[in-house]
Formats: sequence, C-alpha cells, structure tokens
Amino acid sequence: MKFLIVFFSCFFFVTTKAQILNIDRKIENDSTFRRVRASFNFNFSNDKQKKNLIDFSNSSEFDLFLKNKYMFIFLSQTELSLNGLTALENNGFFQLRFRDNDSRKIAPDIFTQYQWNGVQGMEHRGLLGINARMRWLEKKKSDLYTGIGIFYELEKWNPFLSSYAFTKDSLSIVYREMFRLNLTSKFAFKITNNIDFAGSTFVQFPLNSHFNTPRWFFDSNLYFNVNKYLGFNIHYDHNFDTYRPLPIDNYYYSITTGISIKI
Repeated sequence: MKFLIVFFSCFFFVTTKAQILNIDRKIENDSTFRRVRASFNFNFSNDKQKKNLIDFSNSSEFDLFLKNKYMFIFLSQTELSLNGLTALENNGFFQLRFRDNDSRKIAPDIFTQYQWNGVQGMEHRGLLGINARMRWLEKKKSDLYTGIGIFYELEKWNPFLSSYAFTKDSLSIVYREMFRLNLTSKFAFKITNNIDFAGSTFVQFPLNSHFNTPRWFFDSNLYFNVNKYLGFNIHYDHNFDTYRPLPIDNYYYSITTGISIKI
C-alpha cells in the first residue's frame, strides 16, 4: 500500500474540545477525496513563564482499503496542556472502525473507541457497537449518509483527577455502564471548486429510565483550498448532554482554525 502523509498543521484552539464518539473521518476532507491513506497533525510548544507552559496536540488517521470495498479506519486525537506539573487540559481518544467504503446502500459499521477527559472528570470511557450505515446520496459534489445502531458504554468518572476543573466537594468516583441507541447523519457538499463543507451529527439515547435525556453532538468542517499545496479550514463542534454523572456543564463547544500544507 502506498501511503501519503499530508496536513502538517498549526492549530489555534479557542476552547476545550468535546469528548464524544466520532462517526466518520474528521481530520481529512470528506470521503469524496479517497486518495489519502494516512494523515498526521502535530503541534508542540514550550513557553517559560512563571513555570513551563507546555502544549501538545495530535490528530492522526490511518485508512486500510480492502479488496471487497470495505475498509478499516484508525483515528486518534490527543490534547495535553501543562503549567508546570498542573494539567490544564488532558483529553483524547483512540478509535478503530470497520465499514463500507461508500459503495453499498446499506452496510454494517462496527466500531470501538477509548477516550478520556481529565478536565471534565472522565478518567476513561470505552465503547463497542455497530450501526447500519445507509447511503442516500453519493455524487461528485455531495453526499448524505445516515445510520442507526446500538453500542455499549463503560465509563469511570473521577472528580479527584488533578486536572478536574469543577468543585470537588461531596463528590465521589462514579462507574457507569449502559447501552445506547445511536442515530447518526453525515453529509458533505462542494460550495465552489475550492470550498468544501462536511458535517456530521448524532443523537444517543440511554436505553434505561433516562431515555428522554439524549446526548447530542454536532461536528462540522469548512475547507478552503488556495492551491494544490496550501489550504486552511474552520472546524466547529458542540456536545450537549444533560445526563452527566458529575456536576459539570451540559454544553461544550470547540472552534478551531487550521492552515494546511500538502506534500
């Protein structure tokens, strides 16, 4: 397999990224661009202030295309910010999925993910599930996919993590496990020859007595191609969830701008 490394990017983060399951590729243009096999983004900085202020972020994607038009996708994302020994931000995920390469009207989408968010008190979350992925539209300049499925979720929430950013009084460690119904949608369209938009959203319903408190995530990217070597993008996502095991905010959002150099 021939690999192409692209998008060594410098990102400017506005606020904490939401920690949630992704339903498709995030760091590359929409799947109408199928030539890329691997991509990696790295950012590191170390500033001496009163203490050393260290910031590291990484986003990676590896795609393995199979002969039967199925594929494996591996995604990872990590963000770590330290002020001396104090963690200001510590979150990320690793995800592996097996799905159709946009060739069938209905196909299985199997996934597993491990994630964490120290600021919010999520020590770890493990997911394992399957969706029925349905193709409604697949054209050169646009596509639309939806999915419905179920997954198992196992979590540990720990308010005593050093990076936990909320009040710790009268709190304790919480272990939580459940099945969730998963409704997904992924769409993309080309606005002009040099501007592309890709978005995804999903709603996850707890399959228990809290079924009426779903978790809603929305993710979007607007790509601008200056030429075949240079581009930039604007990323926005949000996470809304009223069924949280610790008293943290219900709503989180993230806005990111990036400059891309393609090799």
